[in-house]
Amino acid sequence: MKFIVKFFPEITIKSRPVRKAFVKQLRHNIRLVLREHDDNVTVAGNWDFIEVLSERDDQRDAFTESLSNIAGIAHFQYVREFPLTDLDGIVAEAAASYGDVLKDSVFAVRVKRVGKHDFSSVEAERHVGGCLKAQCGALAVRLKDPEVLVPIDIRDDRVWIIEQRVEGLGGYPLGSQDSVLSLISGGYDSTVSSFMTMSRGLKTHFCFFNLGGDAHEIGVKQVSHFLWSKYGSNLGVKFITIPFEEVVGEILNNVDNAEMGVVLKRMMLRAASQVMEGVSAKALVTGESIAQVSSQTLVNLKVIDTVTDELVLRPLVTSNKQEIIDKAKEIGTAPFAASMPEFCGVISVKPTTRAKMHRVEREEGKFDFDVLQRAVDTARVMSIQDVIKDVDQQYQGDVPVVRMPVGEEVIVDIRHPDEAERKPVKVAGRPVVNVPFFTLGTKWPELDQEKEYLLYCGKGVMSRIHASHLMSKGYKNVGVYLP
Repeated sequence: MKFIVKFFPEITIKSRPVRKAFVKQLRHNIRLVLREHDDNVTVAGNWDFIEVLSERDDQRDAFTESLSNIAGIAHFQYVREFPLTDLDGIVAEAAASYGDVLKDSVFAVRVKRVGKHDFSSVEAERHVGGCLKAQCGALAVRLKDPEVLVPIDIRDDRVWIIEQRVEGLGGYPLGSQDSVLSLISGGYDSTVSSFMTMSRGLKTHFCFFNLGGDAHEIGVKQVSHFLWSKYGSNLGVKFITIPFEEVVGEILNNVDNAEMGVVLKRMMLRAASQVMEGVSAKALVTGESIAQVSSQTLVNLKVIDTVTDELVLRPLVTSNKQEIIDKAKEIGTAPFAASMPEFCGVISVKPTTRAKMHRVEREEGKFDFDVLQRAVDTARVMSIQDVIKDVDQQYQGDVPVVRMPVGEEVIVDIRHPDEAERKPVKVAGRPVVNVPFFTLGTKWPELDQEKEYLLYCGKGVMSRIHASHLMSKGYKNVGVYLP
């Protein structure tokens, strides 16, 4: 099995040393990700492309999915490689790959050559195209806008029949740029802004301000882990939780209602500016967009930013809400965001849209900054790989695990919809319902509580977490299905 990986165009125009460094990082990232599917995968470097080789033909779909989510790749191709003998040999191989789809179709052959041969690219296209038309029952050859395209690369004494082309994520290889700390609440904005910095090559750590409630923290950990596992190229990053309940209480008790939102954001930037040093971040990232809410007017953002000398990046600053939601749907974070509890919105009833610095400083004069420092000092820093284990520890309980159902239990597939659709779970004689884990809190009470349910997630980790959580809420009709 062979894939040819083409670089994001901006990489190819860099100076030779920079391009070399980017390609080296991309090779490293590809190897890290694909080793999950094949420990012996080969990722060979090249000035113009990267070759990915594996003997695990059964992992083609997994390789395709993983490569499509690695930043720095413009597109990649699945190719069949064979030695160049003559043009008739190419015809035979092309027929083996495209014979079925060429029947009754209008097609074209595209040949690219590197090296010296006794034929030109046009001559090869004519010969291969004519033979394929005669042998495969195609209707016609049409060079412009063909229904089927047969791409062939001839490189010296080797031939590649390109059977599939898949668009990549683009951007720069993750880790090729400096680290940043993304302030993530789990909603549409912060998840999309985190994705955008990741896809631009910035190693993105996550910082969550817990304003109250384990449910919110669990949700943010889950969506952060999703972003990292899908787009993070397996690079090690940190998840930081800063307990902000006491900070919120101090604001509610001592700050004037109109300035509450701005003061809260200033406190968050102050705290984030301290913890970012621990992950060597060079900038902070927020999901703010101009005028989307009261604290995000230009006047308020300027007042908020004065509390830190650190660079604050706002990838979504001119995006409208629908664009952000559409992007969240595309990258897979929209279902998380739709069910994420929101606390910031209740902080102020009549928020100012044009904060005055002297008023904000007057209100902050009533604030006990020891409270903020305690929050920073008690911040928890963990590896993103460990956040799911950490969630598991937040809810302790004796969860029943069933490997072979014998009663009337209903299997509840709690995986992300993308995964559930790609690999549906089937249990002989058992009904299976799909309830993504991020909707369990709202959907569970709607289920028939007279029935017994077994949660399924594949490996059993997420299902244990949520079964334990449901049991802590008083539900006794839940267990885990772990085949």
